Amino acid sequence: MDADVVRAVNELTARWARSLPAGNTVVSGLGLWPLLAILATAADEPGRAELAEAAAVAADQGSGQALALIQAIEGSDDLNAALGVWVSEQLKLAESFDSVMPAPLVGRLTGDASVDKPKLDAWAAEHTNDLIREMPIEVTPDLMLVLASALSLRTTWVTPFKELVRRFHDGPWSGGSWHWLERVDDSLDAVRRHEHPGAAWLTTITVPGDADVDVLLGIGQPQIPQADVLAALIEVAAQPTDGVPGTRLIEQGEPGFEVAPGVKIGQTTAPRPDLKLSLPSFNVETEHDLLASRELFGLSAVTTDPGGHGHFSAISPVPLAVGQAKQKVLARFFATGFEAAAVTAVGLMRTSMPTQQARRLEVTLDRPFGFVAVLRESRLPVVAGWVETPTEPGD
Repeated sequence: MDADVVRAVNELTARWARSLPAGNTVVSGLGLWPLLAILATAADEPGRAELAEAAAVAADQGSGQALALIQAIEGSDDLNAALGVWVSEQLKLAESFDSVMPAPLVGRLTGDASVDKPKLDAWAAEHTNDLIREMPIEVTPDLMLVLASALSLRTTWVTPFKELVRRFHDGPWSGGSWHWLERVDDSLDAVRRHEHPGAAWLTTITVPGDADVDVLLGIGQPQIPQADVLAALIEVAAQPTDGVPGTRLIEQGEPGFEVAPGVKIGQTTAPRPDLKLSLPSFNVETEHDLLASRELFGLSAVTTDPGGHGHFSAISPVPLAVGQAKQKVLARFFATGFEAAAVTAVGLMRTSMPTQQARRLEVTLDRPFGFVAVLRESRLPVVAGWVETPTEPGD
């Protein structure tokens, strides 16, 4: 797999993580990156450069690298990926369409939501093993093209967890009972302590799946914001051997001493040191409107079209702009494994040519206003005042 592409996906994901509000959430930079790369190849300037920068690709190579990434994922046992494109029956395609749009042409759009939406939803369900059953796109008569990616991941833990219920009497989760997971094994070096510029001390825990996927958990110091901890976790996940491993941490303190965020020295009756991992099971599902952060994803230029000329002449001579961009994504961590899925969709809409109309000025003083009377020649003010409320009632 291309190391530059992996780096680009990591950078996009970390940048996205820094922008997220506090609370339960999940994103897939991997689901979004191929779409941005393809759009970079297909777009005209200035959107072409903006998208290429957001995806960290050369614009003329983005489309090919996106396809290569999806094909490389096909070699994974646990992760599946797909690209798809649907084109309106009304859209005339440019001769260059096939060279800039490598995703397979899955179907046609009629403009009738009752016909098109079930087809889009079925594709999303098929390529996420029914984890996501709806394409995050609204079908309208102006929807000319849908470009979508789908990801699904399912892995089983090498060492499963025990399930129990735990109640907290103090801390941020006090007063609640939670479905809890615990396990013990001897993989001390699954834990690492990192010193990160953006997150101070950070602890990562690698939970290996039985095929080719690991899940990294990360916890920072209480005073560090969520966005910084999450972004730091994404960055250090790219360097799995960095940080201080658990076999060294266990030598740095006595029982009860915290040697890293969330990590204390304990005691065991086992013949050799071991690792006890304890956490809540979780199920997080989110939908993101990517246009709410269009600058972050390089979508500013291609979503506006004041001149009615469009941004994607390599796709069609019909003026097109990005009118929708959304992602549905979920992640579930449970006793025997982990599963996740994401469907990301971009909708290209037909833009309207501006109509020519005579201009007018419309002035309405329907709130408090001031006034001044002046001499015409000298502009000398005679009186000035302020009208807070009207003074003459209507009959």
